[in-house]
Amino acid sequence: MRGLFVTGTDTGVGKTFVTVGLARLLTDRGFRVGVMKPVETGCLRGGDDFVPADAVQLLTAAGGHQDLSSVCPYRFEAPLAPELAARKAGRSINPGVILDRFRTVTASHDIVLVEGAGGLLVPIWERYTMADLAGDVGLPLLVVAASRLGAVNHTLLTLEHARFRGLLVAAYVLNQLTDAVDDAMSTNAELLARSTDVPCAGVIEWSPSDSERRVEGAAEAVRRSVSLEGLLGTGGIASLL
Repeated sequence: MRGLFVTGTDTGVGKTFVTVGLARLLTDRGFRVGVMKPVETGCLRGGDDFVPADAVQLLTAAGGHQDLSSVCPYRFEAPLAPELAARKAGRSINPGVILDRFRTVTASHDIVLVEGAGGLLVPIWERYTMADLAGDVGLPLLVVAASRLGAVNHTLLTLEHARFRGLLVAAYVLNQLTDAVDDAMSTNAELLARSTDVPCAGVIEWSPSDSERRVEGAAEAVRRSVSLEGLLGTGGIASLL
């Protein structure tokens, strides 16, 4: 099985941006890339259903050959943790459904990228968390951290919990969300490198053109800043590159 489970140190740290960039780069290299964002909340209504904006970007980046329901089987309107958003909608989330979709996607793709919601301890349903899902799909983690004050603590806590749960971490990525460089942003990479043996796959610098161009901008940012071969080696993909 080849791929990555992309998680974050928090919500809004750039998981979708990084996953979209990876999906487009791998697709451009000729791989058939499967993508999933199993649960998306904060969706806008479109006709009789809700439109998962992040999942649509992933689908576009990977070439658009999947059915959207295989990318995102659960989508909810409320911008809440998956379990709460589901309960608010009068629904429940069945992890078995997600795993069935995952197996279907893996059967027809060279590489699979799964993007979680929020961080590892976000509840999907009752006590089943994103960490449980990552363990069940069996993919190594890529941790995305926003490079700002607090990034060191948040990243190390995420890495420590992954180790506690027996989850393999391929690498982490520091993502700069603004152009306002402060002391924390300029020292995060160095301090983290001294604090953990988990490799940093890259520091993605903020660029207004990247954010405006969505899929192509994300691909360019990842191409410019992330070591694809080094990152994906742990994901069982190095032999394909």
